[in-house]
Amino acid sequence: MTTMSRLQLFQLSVATLLSTGLNHTAHALDLPVSDRGKLLATAGVSQAEGAAGGGLVPWAVIAGYGSEDSAGATAFLTQLNTRDYRLRSSGVALGWHDKLEVSLARQEFTGSEAPLDQLRLSQDIVGIKLKLSGDLIADQDSWRPQLAVGAMFKQTRAVEGLSALGVTSVTQLGATDSKGVDYYVSATKLLLANSLLLNGTLRLSKGNQLGLLGFGGPQSQSYQILPEVSVAYLLSPHWVAGAEYRQRPSNLVIDREKAAKDVFLAYFPNKQLSLTLAYVSLGDITVFNPRNQQGWYLSLQLAN
Repeated sequence: MTTMSRLQLFQLSVATLLSTGLNHTAHALDLPVSDRGKLLATAGVSQAEGAAGGGLVPWAVIAGYGSEDSAGATAFLTQLNTRDYRLRSSGVALGWHDKLEVSLARQEFTGSEAPLDQLRLSQDIVGIKLKLSGDLIADQDSWRPQLAVGAMFKQTRAVEGLSALGVTSVTQLGATDSKGVDYYVSATKLLLANSLLLNGTLRLSKGNQLGLLGFGGPQSQSYQILPEVSVAYLLSPHWVAGAEYRQRPSNLVIDREKAAKDVFLAYFPNKQLSLTLAYVSLGDITVFNPRNQQGWYLSLQLAN
C-alpha cells in the first residue's frame, strides 16, 4: 500500500466516522444530516478555544460544512510549543442550520523550563455562537459582512506542580476568580473575486492567558473591550495563508501579558480534513521566565 493510498484510506475512515457519528446524533435529536453544502475552507478551522474561525480568533462562521438546511460537526486537536511552555487544545463543535454553533473544548498548559517545569494548568470551555445576519458567499455584491455573537464559559481546574509552594488554585496566583465568561461579536467578509477574507472581533473578557490563569486580578477586575483581527488569502482552493492579532488583558502582577500574534498556512485537501501550521508569538507569560514566548502551532481538524 503506497503512502498516498494510506492517506486516502485514513481520510475515508475519518469521513466515515464523522458521518456516522453525525447521523446517529441527528437521528437521536431529529437534526438534519450534513449536506456539506459550504464551499471548501469557508467553515474556517477550529480556534484554540473551540469556536470556528482562525487559530487565535473566532470568526462569524458556523462550525462544519452543513448548509442552512442541515447540520455540521468538527473535532480538533491543537499543539502549541513555545520556548518554555506547551499548550494543547482539543474539542468538538456542532453547527445547526448554519445559524447556531455549540462547542466543547479542553486546554492543558504545561511548563518545560525551571522553575515552572512541573506547572500544569487546565480549563474546560463551553462555547455558543449565533449568526445574526449576512452571508459569506451570497453577499458578494455588497460590503455587508456576516455577523455573529458568541460566548465562552470557562472553568479552570486545580493548579498542579506548585504544591511545594502551597499553590493549588489560580486565585492564589492573584486571579479574582477561577471561572468566567468571554463575550464577543465577530464580523467576517469574504471577497471571492480577490481571494481575501477579513475578520474583526471585539471581545469582552477578564481572562488571564485565555482564562488558564483565572479571571481578573489586582491590576483590573473589570471587563475590557479587546480587539482581534484576522486576514486570510486563498492561495488556491486548497491552501490558505494569513495572519492574526489578538489583544489580551494584563490583570496579574506575575503575568505581564501581551497581545498574541501569528502567521499561518492552512491546507484543506477536502471537506473532511484540514491541517494548520502557524508561527505564534505570545509575548512574556510570567516574570519567572521573562522572555518572549514564540513557537510553532500545529492543528488537525476533522469536519463534516
